[in-house]
Amino acid sequence: MAGPLLQAWGWGAALRSRAALRPLGLLAPPCRELAGPGEAALEENPFYGKYRHKIQELRRSSPDVFESRMEKRHEVKKQPVGYSSQGEFVRCMEEKADGLGTNASKGGFTKDKTLDSILNVEMVKEKSAEEIKQIWNQYFSAKDTVYAVIPAEKFDLIWKRAQKCPSFLYALPRKEGYEFFVGQWSGTELHFTSLINIQTQGETAPSQLVLYHYPELQKEKGIVLMTAEMDSKFLVVHEAQCLANQVQLFYATDRSETYELVETFNHRSSEFKYMSVIAELEQSGLGKELRPGQVSDKS
Repeated sequence: MAGPLLQAWGWGAALRSRAALRPLGLLAPPCRELAGPGEAALEENPFYGKYRHKIQELRRSSPDVFESRMEKRHEVKKQPVGYSSQGEFVRCMEEKADGLGTNASKGGFTKDKTLDSILNVEMVKEKSAEEIKQIWNQYFSAKDTVYAVIPAEKFDLIWKRAQKCPSFLYALPRKEGYEFFVGQWSGTELHFTSLINIQTQGETAPSQLVLYHYPELQKEKGIVLMTAEMDSKFLVVHEAQCLANQVQLFYATDRSETYELVETFNHRSSEFKYMSVIAELEQSGLGKELRPGQVSDKS
């Protein structure tokens, strides 16, 4: 069941098979220094196993590149993590896709995913905002994805803040603790990739979740439509939903202390504390369904 933040926005998520949702739990979260120098330190990362194949493949095929990236890991930590990496990756993949004459980008994500490719925009302009919301929700309710109808004023706030602070670090509850994901805005698309992905693959780290926002009806109807694509090898719908929910939590909040974390991550990275993100997430109650033994309150 969607939490109160989801319900307030009209967020939704569909899951064809409940078996696809793994039982997850909450143990001690990792500290800020997720790994020390060298490959051995990477292996100590609780999420190393999920990316082991890609890391070992890179080491075998391009040992010089692998060593270079290992040496640069400390440089990554000194910057707002992923600030430029995701934006550069998106632009790079767009250029490659243009050269190949295809609309598909790396990882199976759609390049230039327009609202017209989903919805007959001219036809729905004759309908009310509530009718459009019902059409959007009904269409995506049968799909394994995250979707939302966002009030115009909320998206205005998110968009204004995204221009000043285009990246942020999000925490996803896992059995081993928390896995961190970097979210980077590229236009009205929000790309997510795991922090360990950035540490090991650098600027070529692929997106694992993309949120597509469509403001075409914002002025006339007062709503912004959103849907998503994800790499199902790394995320299931409820996990993607948790990340999408955190965009509202951190970018649309009225609480100055919460948004200050976003500003600190982008402009004062040396002062940023990972544990503050986890504290905000736990206080909000988001992601409770991802933690084994945790039952959401029902009233």
